[in-house]
Amino acid sequence: MQQLNPSITIIVACLNNAKTLLQTIDSVANQTYQNAELIVIDGGSSDGSVDLLKESSKKITYWISEPDKGIYNAWNKGLDRATGDWICFLGADDFLWDDQSLEDMSRTLSSISCDRYVAYGQVMLLTKESQPLYSIGKPWPKVKKQFAKFMSIPHPGLMHRHELFKKNGNFDESFRIAGDYELLLRELKISDATYIPKLMVGVRQGGVSCNLSHSFALLHEVRRAQIKNGFYLPSASWILSFIRLVFRKAVWYWFGENSARKILDFGRSLMGLPKYWTRT
Repeated sequence: MQQLNPSITIIVACLNNAKTLLQTIDSVANQTYQNAELIVIDGGSSDGSVDLLKESSKKITYWISEPDKGIYNAWNKGLDRATGDWICFLGADDFLWDDQSLEDMSRTLSSISCDRYVAYGQVMLLTKESQPLYSIGKPWPKVKKQFAKFMSIPHPGLMHRHELFKKNGNFDESFRIAGDYELLLRELKISDATYIPKLMVGVRQGGVSCNLSHSFALLHEVRRAQIKNGFYLPSASWILSFIRLVFRKAVWYWFGENSARKILDFGRSLMGLPKYWTRT
């Protein structure tokens, strides 16, 4: 059954993100769409984030600060408090792109059939200094076949129907990096997502899944997520990603970080891709 003006819950997980947390909170508080709530789960910050949460308490529906077991444990805590028809997960380095982001997204959410549990828009990748790199997020028909091979849709700002978690369960907290992919793979291996052609969220680069030193762990978790969901053999895309990662590590070792970044971006330019490594 379609629903007019669906309620939306934004869940933010943070740990020592005082420099960017206020922008995240304000990006939700300033939305023109009123049928929304904000939940912040802090992992026991010691950098002033808790004071910031206290000062911003009127903008937040619910917040707590206590040690947790990682981002997926924090998001699961948020799910226990969420009341929205749709749920969006943000990091404390992320923010809604403009004041109409939820308004624009709600129009599509209102018209989605009840057998669709996932909707997503575009995400702008940013440097740590908030300079735009490039946007990601393509229509579902273009990335559907890729999803079983790798995370082909951007999770920040992605909308999950609340019933998705009742149907398939919460995040698997044994994952540290690819738990969002594993959660979505449970559903999207057998169903479709809805694409919203709108820039929704800004995402600063520098999170654990963007760190080259964590890339082998990410690839391992991606394979574990795939095996858990019945994809037992590694795809050609996964194998190619592994080879590329070995090459990146080797270039880093042989030439040093600064030169390696230039070499990797030169390779991206040959493939018609925008610069990334020299800007992050």
